[in-house]
Amino acid sequence: MSRAEAVEAYRAAHKKAQKTYREDAEHGRWPYPQVLDDLLDGKSIAGRIELGVMNVPTDRIVGTVSAGRRSVFSRDFMPLPEMNTEFGAKWTALCEAHLSDEGIRDPIRCYEYYGDFYVQEGNKRLSVMRYFDAPSIPASVMRIVPAYADDPKTRLYYEFLEFYHLARTYAFRFTKSGSYRKLVAALGFEPDEVWTEEQRRRVLSDYTQFSEAAARVKFPEGVTLSDAFLSWISLYSHNDFTALSPETLLASLNASVQTPEADVTVATEAETEPAGKTLLSRLYNAMFLPTQLYAAFIHEFSPEQSGWVRGHEKGRLYAEEQLADKVTTKAYVVSEEADADALFTKAVSDGAQVIFATTPSLIDACRRAAAAHPNVKILNCSVAMPYPGVRTYYSRIYETKFLAGAIAGACSHSDRLGYVAAAPIFGVPASVNAFALGARLVNPRAVVKLRWSCTEADPLASLIKDGVDVVSNHEWFAPEAPQAPYGLIRIQSGGVKEPLAATFWNWGAFYEKLLKDILLGHWEDESANRSAAAINYWWGLMSGVIGVTPSEKLPEGVKALVEALKNSIVDGRLDPFRRVMSDQEGIVRNDGNRWLSPSEILHMDWLSDTIEGRIPAFDELLPVAQGIVRLLGVYRETIPPVKDGPIL
Repeated sequence: MSRAEAVEAYRAAHKKAQKTYREDAEHGRWPYPQVLDDLLDGKSIAGRIELGVMNVPTDRIVGTVSAGRRSVFSRDFMPLPEMNTEFGAKWTALCEAHLSDEGIRDPIRCYEYYGDFYVQEGNKRLSVMRYFDAPSIPASVMRIVPAYADDPKTRLYYEFLEFYHLARTYAFRFTKSGSYRKLVAALGFEPDEVWTEEQRRRVLSDYTQFSEAAARVKFPEGVTLSDAFLSWISLYSHNDFTALSPETLLASLNASVQTPEADVTVATEAETEPAGKTLLSRLYNAMFLPTQLYAAFIHEFSPEQSGWVRGHEKGRLYAEEQLADKVTTKAYVVSEEADADALFTKAVSDGAQVIFATTPSLIDACRRAAAAHPNVKILNCSVAMPYPGVRTYYSRIYETKFLAGAIAGACSHSDRLGYVAAAPIFGVPASVNAFALGARLVNPRAVVKLRWSCTEADPLASLIKDGVDVVSNHEWFAPEAPQAPYGLIRIQSGGVKEPLAATFWNWGAFYEKLLKDILLGHWEDESANRSAAAINYWWGLMSGVIGVTPSEKLPEGVKALVEALKNSIVDGRLDPFRRVMSDQEGIVRNDGNRWLSPSEILHMDWLSDTIEGRIPAFDELLPVAQGIVRLLGVYRETIPPVKDGPIL
């Protein structure tokens, strides 16, 4: 590079610095690089570690060690002084050296604190490298380790320190606790396995290739490139980089990224058809909306193997019968001959426009199918899944559990009630709490004893031994007459189980309403009217997808009470959780004056002080329950990951 070219580069860098400075000043942002000394003032330090010379990502260098020279740079380390200054002359000389045979050979010196870097020596060298978009710069690094504190930032940084011990790289930066361990597992490493130099190069090469493809993708706000890579590599593999076409790879990046929890829309009730439509709306519907739908249902098990699948299969047949003139359906069952991915491909080739996957464990196959077939509407029966391209559906079963609790409180002779919970997944603590609140509504002395079928073989027998006389057992899967031992039962003398009521799912009502919505164009309306990338259907009593079937022998007064409570919930006059509530630690969760949000209810991870029992830890679960808890557990983010597939 000639002197004249270096001068022109300085002028361009100076112009960029002025632009960045003005924008920061106009928006009230600090316009200079950060100062490490200011950040460390009064902070407790655990120690300092000399890391030696390494290549530091230039985008991780955010400031200087001291305040001495910070005012000569804009926030992005572009030069602020005019060209005709000593600073300008030195910057220009470094620029000439950078693009000559000589190059800039001496490493800068910097400090690392919380994963960010602060320059002690070599600010101008860094400025030149940043101007030419160098991805990294050689640096001699001293790490300053903050004292441990139980706050999210420090916990995440200490997780990074464990990761760095294994991987020796600053390339990855996550926003959520547990992500570094998940990356190690997703890449196929053992939790304490130190990476070889060859493995490190392979991982970083794939990460670079991923970042190049991801440059065309706009990730949700707050999602880093590393967050996106973890989502992608947990769903695909190294070989997919070369196996997928550029278009499919781009689609897979868009579909694999997790939407931040705050950006997930929880649709609590079915859409309703507007009273009237404009002429333009009617013309659009006539031209673009389907008049016929082919809906595929992918089951993980056969209906003969699983009562859960049997309920969905009954729902499929009901919806097809109700919409016979417009909807055709077909069921596909995962087997040794055809895995879930193959069945999605088969369903699409058969002409499916809508695909329902009826168990949460099919979510990864749903996400891959959404990327490969963006024009197909794909849904997974689960909750709290923040994935764009896949809508999820479940139901607010806690509303029916509140009604069952009222029945239990009214029918108990001992004030000792039992509850058998399946697993500590999203929505279950809310159901347990709602049951207890319903019981207390009619019987202030009622106490609920909690047992978990995911931790013991016969929780019902354990509750009976404890002296309870009414038990909420596992739900029934269809709106039929209650059958002991399912649903709400009373324990008679001699251990006879008398059915009192059954809380149930009516999947036929859900599938009929959802397919009607698609035919009416509500699916597209939701996509247009909601800014969220992920939509979770979480319908309740009002929609008819859940309900309570009382026993014929239930006293008429109790039946009337339950009907009145149900109507109050449907009309919006009653909310099970809008009352004074305290948890088992004595913390007041509601003072009775506010409505809990859907997210607060769905993510409850605490139990009411009227419940005897606790939420089991992951290592207490039976192996058969651990898979679903990894997917939907109320503490899923803290579960140690397992090694997933071969090393890249």
